[in-house]
Amino acid sequence: MQAKDIMTTDVITVAPEATVEEVAKIITDRGVSGVPVVDSNGKLVGIVTEGDIIARSKKLHIPTHFQLLGGVIYLEGTKKLEKDLQKMVAFQVKDLMTAKVFTVGPEAPVEEIATIMTEERVNRIPVVEHGKLVGIISRADIVRTLIRK
Repeated sequence: MQAKDIMTTDVITVAPEATVEEVAKIITDRGVSGVPVVDSNGKLVGIVTEGDIIARSKKLHIPTHFQLLGGVIYLEGTKKLEKDLQKMVAFQVKDLMTAKVFTVGPEAPVEEIATIMTEERVNRIPVVEHGKLVGIISRADIVRTLIRK
């Protein structure tokens, strides 16, 4: 079986300019755990999940640092802190979404999709063709496929 055989083609999506409140409402009202973010041309630009929304409320980790001669020296990188802060204050989806999205094409075998999901710890994988979103596969889709076999 391939992605095109099990994917959902009627995909709920949001625009990068949608508000975090709007996407949270879509996720809860539609009973999905995440939605792809597409631009006006239908090109996939990211994904926003319940996890992204929940992360806005987490405790902020300040990197280990010390002060020396009136300056601050960080012993850990500050990139994660910057990203966490951006998500915490996000108003629009583009500031909250995960831009690095694992995707597959319509011809991808189900085994490949299951491998990506387990190794990368993702719950859904968008299916793209020529850069445009054509479907999405969730873990539930994989489980349904296994039951049918």
